[in-house]
Amino acid sequence: MSTSEWVSTSMPYLTPREKGQPDAWGEETAARGRRGRQRIVHAGEIAAPADIAQLLRVAEGEDVVVRRRVMYLDDTPCELTDTYYPARIARGTRLAGTAKIPGGAVSLLAELGHIGARVQEDVTARMPGEEESTTLLTGTDEPLLELTRVTLDRNDQPIQVDRMAMPGNLQRLRYEIRIG
Repeated sequence: MSTSEWVSTSMPYLTPREKGQPDAWGEETAARGRRGRQRIVHAGEIAAPADIAQLLRVAEGEDVVVRRRVMYLDDTPCELTDTYYPARIARGTRLAGTAKIPGGAVSLLAELGHIGARVQEDVTARMPGEEESTTLLTGTDEPLLELTRVTLDRNDQPIQVDRMAMPGNLQRLRYEIRIG
């Protein structure tokens, strides 16, 4: 792997932040002496695509809220992230807007009474589409890692689906599992 790879773990992105704490991405990058930011390119209600509807357990075409973001590391685009919420949770909240959410969306969800208790993550590799390649400054022949995360509450109901695409040559995902 290259010396510019980014090693990431999911845990900080699943835990609500204390009041006044920065979002997890900003804190993680600052701790490594880097600068992370995000640009929200779209937020609002859309008709749920089939795969997202299945993950959120809503009907295909039912309204869901999506936040589409480009993540930057030191001014270089490093990830495309689409986060989907059931409309019953996100409609009329800051999740449906393009403004930055203090402490991040997970903290806002907790304030709204929706706390993640279980997470499922699937990671695949695939080739990028033309728009993804252009936005991430990669070639169309450079594979992406795609991480799909479903966060479920204590009643095992989905409250959030994240779909992230990142250049495979710059990423390493780390999973730590405690047994017992």
